[in-house]
Amino acid sequence: MEAHALEEHRRERDEFFRLHYASPMPEEGLESFDGLSYFAPNAEMTFTGNFEPMDGSMVQIESTAGTSSGYHKLGTLRVDVLGIEYRFTVLDDGDGNPFIPFGDETNGDSTYGGGRYLPVTLGDDGFAEIDFDLAHNPFCVYDDEFVCPLPPMENQIAAPIEAGEKMYRADA
Repeated sequence: MEAHALEEHRRERDEFFRLHYASPMPEEGLESFDGLSYFAPNAEMTFTGNFEPMDGSMVQIESTAGTSSGYHKLGTLRVDVLGIEYRFTVLDDGDGNPFIPFGDETNGDSTYGGGRYLPVTLGDDGFAEIDFDLAHNPFCVYDDEFVCPLPPMENQIAAPIEAGEKMYRADA
């Protein structure tokens, strides 16, 4: 994503957290909220791969509550990320938006231990694009009343992905 567009996207995300009625931030957290924390933009963290669509059948995905929930599996994205080929499971977020819940070697350190979410741009040509600068935390990071899907094993990346949203710390 172009640097200016990414800056605008991040500003809008902060505004959503601060002002929107559906913000995942609890009211008591809004008093000290001064924005989310991000890695520096990295244009080299955008990748294109082959998207293999599926029938959208339901798959069970483990959650932060220790239960599992059904998600529509849209397909598989076969993509080379930092020299390793992955076959990511692409899910529907419930609103028709494709995403990949993923884990990487920053989890539990500079990012949320349960992984992050990555939007997927599906093309009409059998290709899809992912931009790790758009990786974001699930809502359960901000309020434990949210139950969030955890990344399946095939969505674990064997490298640190230093792009996108960092772990939120209210006191940072």
